Amino acid sequence: MGYGWAYAALAAAILVGIGGQILLKYGADAGGGIAAQLLRPATLAGLVLYAVAALLYIVALRRIPVSIAFPSVALSYALMAVIAHVLWQEPFGWPQIAGLVLITGGVALIHQS
Repeated sequence: MGYGWAYAALAAAILVGIGGQILLKYGADAGGGIAAQLLRPATLAGLVLYAVAALLYIVALRRIPVSIAFPSVALSYALMAVIAHVLWQEPFGWPQIAGLVLITGGVALIHQS
């Protein structure tokens, strides 16, 4: 497997992890106790997506150093902040924008090596 496939697996792991987070949020928003939430289809699907994301991340780690791959996962924080604003009207002001710029800049710097 070449570096292109490894970076594709890393990108897929990030995106699939975001999908898992979205489903977990939908499961959490439905209310009820922890047992009811764990058995909710959205929660179960979110956990499955997290497992798939972990497998994709392992594939990526076969070629990408963990010192580059792990910080790259921080891009999911940036993307999730935007998605949360769009889907659930969560706050998105200057503090969030500044944080996203710092995260994105940090990941870009790590990939300069």
